[in-house]
Amino acid sequence: MVCTKAIAAERTLDVAAMPRVATIDPRFQSYNIEMVEVTGGRFWRPYAAAGADATTERFAPRPPIDLRDGRLRSLAAALAPAYLRVAGTWANSTFFADSDPPPSTPPAGFSGVLTRQQWRDVIDFSHVVDAPIVTSFAISAGTRDAAGRWTSEQAQLLLSFTRSAGGQIAAAEFMNEPDLPAIGGAPDRYDARAYGRDFATFRAFMKDTAPDVTILGPGTIGSGADARARFAVSAAGINVVSYHHYGALSARCGGDRTLRQALSDDWLARTGKTLAFYRALRDRLASGKPIWLTETAESACGGNRWAATFTDTFRYLDQLGRLAKAGVQVVMHNTLAASDYGLLDERTHLPRPNYWAALLWRRLMGTTVLDAGISGQPGFHVYAHCARDIPGGIALLVVNNDRRLHHKLTLPAASQRYTLAGTTPADRTVQLNGRTLALESSGRIPALAGDATAAGTIVFAPATITFLTIANAGNSNCP
Repeated sequence: MVCTKAIAAERTLDVAAMPRVATIDPRFQSYNIEMVEVTGGRFWRPYAAAGADATTERFAPRPPIDLRDGRLRSLAAALAPAYLRVAGTWANSTFFADSDPPPSTPPAGFSGVLTRQQWRDVIDFSHVVDAPIVTSFAISAGTRDAAGRWTSEQAQLLLSFTRSAGGQIAAAEFMNEPDLPAIGGAPDRYDARAYGRDFATFRAFMKDTAPDVTILGPGTIGSGADARARFAVSAAGINVVSYHHYGALSARCGGDRTLRQALSDDWLARTGKTLAFYRALRDRLASGKPIWLTETAESACGGNRWAATFTDTFRYLDQLGRLAKAGVQVVMHNTLAASDYGLLDERTHLPRPNYWAALLWRRLMGTTVLDAGISGQPGFHVYAHCARDIPGGIALLVVNNDRRLHHKLTLPAASQRYTLAGTTPADRTVQLNGRTLALESSGRIPALAGDATAAGTIVFAPATITFLTIANAGNSNCP
């Protein structure tokens, strides 16, 4: 008996005729460093530190991240240009100490302290890695007057210090996730009306004090009535629509996702469903304004156990391809280097599979987005861009999340092939064209070379991800 590969129907791509469907921001692929990383505090405990039962203690104390670490800086700089978002739930109640020495404990109404030196380190890191700062401001009880209204004193101090230290805040949300006010340190019964009142105060303050800062909003995470209500009361004052997306809760917070589900089409499609919700609100209430996804990862609450493995690279890259095609301008991954969903290990700052995927995207995929003409094929997704730094070239991202079938494409021209695979999808390392990716002994990033591939049929193995670059593709959208 002869065994043969299970192969799906073959598709032919006309790379010269692919139409342009979107243009994305040069800083499209960006990332978060949570405010609690900068200040130190209790953040999502990595599973390796939590033992078998990660739900017994969700959080673990962590020291402030060392933003002067050479490895962290060099790996972040390799993803440039990007945006660096320093925000998150903990930012809602972080006190900026505009004095030396800073207080040893947070003042009343705050739960954390950000020092001048810590913010100087953020500014310096931002400059070194070419990632302008995106942030949000404290809104907890310590920022409010006797009537419970938000006041701008803390925001003013942070903005003034940033300017004096040579920094730039490129964009800001008023607060993090206003549709989860209780979690985020807002006053009791902080409803849409109260949020709208405070947002109006914030918008007027920013217009007078920092008119060059792009106002993002609402920065909500839900897709229900609370998110709609907060969108409605802030839409007139924003420059860019921002939202957050997590497809599920991690096991730390009672999520029930399984590893088997992580390559399903349903899982990959969830990011598009959330975008559809916010795009409909944008079209109705803030017509024509750009959309940014300012926080996303494998799952909320630090990610599941496989967030640090090759399994999540399917979600990571498919999400970038899917949202770029839909016209989303910026996608900020949470986080650069904290908990299980970090691109880098939080202790060693060594790259995880998603980091290598991010690096390939940065090097190969340009800002002009094309329509590859392939859709609706289960387990197989193809995204096309003009190639970065290859005049006249096209780059393809081919995601074969099918665990069983090989898929085939026919290309009319030769290409360079970059295939990512794991020994198993749950592998914590990743191979590029059969070679395991790792930093060199010197700490340098290795060459990420493609394999020359002739024109004709290309076969994509199950559970693999492939980039292809085609020089001189003849597409008039990619001069």
